[in-house]
Amino acid sequence: MRKTRRRMINTIIVEIILVIFTLIVAMPLFLAITISLQRPELVFSYPPKIFPRGFYVKNYIDAFNLVPLLRLLLNSLIMASMITLGKIITGTLAGYAFANFRFKGKEVSFALLFATLFLPAETVMIVPLFLIMKKFGWVNTYWALTVPFMASATNTFLMRQHFMTIPKELEDAARIDGATPMQYFFKILLPLSKSMIAGASIINFVYAWNMYLWPLVVTMEDKMKTVQIGVKMLIDAESANNWGVIMAGTIVVLFPTLLMFLILQNMFVKSLVRSGLKS
Repeated sequence: MRKTRRRMINTIIVEIILVIFTLIVAMPLFLAITISLQRPELVFSYPPKIFPRGFYVKNYIDAFNLVPLLRLLLNSLIMASMITLGKIITGTLAGYAFANFRFKGKEVSFALLFATLFLPAETVMIVPLFLIMKKFGWVNTYWALTVPFMASATNTFLMRQHFMTIPKELEDAARIDGATPMQYFFKILLPLSKSMIAGASIINFVYAWNMYLWPLVVTMEDKMKTVQIGVKMLIDAESANNWGVIMAGTIVVLFPTLLMFLILQNMFVKSLVRSGLKS
């Protein structure tokens, strides 16, 4: 009985701590939503209002009128989707090659690939990348926004480590049944890797969606800019510092990443449960 009570008390304490930390993490988002639904005169009222008084949707209308948010959302959606898809394809294929194939210089090439993780790509490579994009005539195009980031050492490393945890007996059994390496990859490895692919997709999509420096450099026209630049444009447009409008635009920009996470979260959890292997 004492052990049961101790476990119950420990469980309650842990849950209370998790709830507190969840509230701390979610508080900025909650305040942003509250500010976005308040009238300008209530934003800086004292004491501050935790819950909005009514729903002042004009802030959202003004945000769309001041900045072409729909176009910027489309640009960011195309950019983030293409980058995520490219990174998943190249990462899984390269990770499969490093994990399951034997070839000359495998260790050296993987070491060099791993070393690139320590390079701040967006700052060190931004000038050479821009010159290459200019040479190709890709400035102010989706190609410039996406192609340089369609492969990454991080995804290759993660997928390689994941593929190495899958028992080799599966590959041997597939070979005995006459499966080619690519058939084994598509029919066995990928279905067993849904959880890793879902997690990598969330990380890559959020990373691409939040990119600021590279889109700022490679896009000159407003119609090709992304939502992160749009938030800065909204702040500059609101000379009166109407934070209700600014927060409304920020919530609109944040919504797709939250939706992406909520969609893939269930898939992530279900795949973790269903893809367990007993050796």
